[in-house]
Amino acid sequence: MRWQFIARIIGILLIFLGLSMFAPLLISLYYHDLAQNSFLNSIGITMVAGLILIIGSKKRGNDDYISQKEGMATVALAWIAIGLFGALPFYLGSEFTNFTDAFFESVSGFTTTGSSVMTNIEGATKSILFWRSLIQWLGGMGIIVLSLA
Repeated sequence: MRWQFIARIIGILLIFLGLSMFAPLLISLYYHDLAQNSFLNSIGITMVAGLILIIGSKKRGNDDYISQKEGMATVALAWIAIGLFGALPFYLGSEFTNFTDAFFESVSGFTTTGSSVMTNIEGATKSILFWRSLIQWLGGMGIIVLSLA
């Protein structure tokens, strides 16, 4: 199994996830809802992790072909990585006091499960609500792409 190939794919996904965090950051800056630091830190952590994975994985051989085993490993590890890094704005933004709830909210959004552990949705900042909606939309787009592929 080509672990460096898998790491590079996950790194690219993390870069895209970090870029998607800029939209709620702009909303946070517009509404002055005090979640700017959580999004800035989340973007930084996510982008650095993605760059480390990309730079640390050298391109070797033919990357046009991916085996079933590599595909399964990539999807499983990507879901975990996206869920972990997608939880950062929730956790760093003080919406959740423990990372487990933030991770659950993130995975629920990306998998379009529809479950939520947010108790005070009305009291959440506009940027966090937008992030929550965005990850559900991204998850829905992923399901559509999966069904078409």
